[in-house]
Amino acid sequence: MPVYPSLTRALAEALVDALWFVEGCTDEQMDPDDAVKVLEGVAHLVTQLSSDQRSEFIDLLGSMAAEEADPSRRQFLEGFSDGFGLVEDDS
Repeated sequence: MPVYPSLTRALAEALVDALWFVEGCTDEQMDPDDAVKVLEGVAHLVTQLSSDQRSEFIDLLGSMAAEEADPSRRQFLEGFSDGFGLVEDDS
């Protein structure tokens, strides 16, 4: 069992694991409409974070990505901030 430096890190790991699973599910594993509801629900939740909370979460995701050995999970982590609306689109 991994030891996490904080509750925040442990919860971020759990959230990423759950969302990575949902995003990777086939239509036979999970209804696509339900998958979209889960992903959109989390995207809405993280956009409600304060600026400081967003910065902390983005930094944490960067650390998690840097430590990730699985290339596909690392890619998911690297795209999380954009994909879930944590960063503002400058266009």
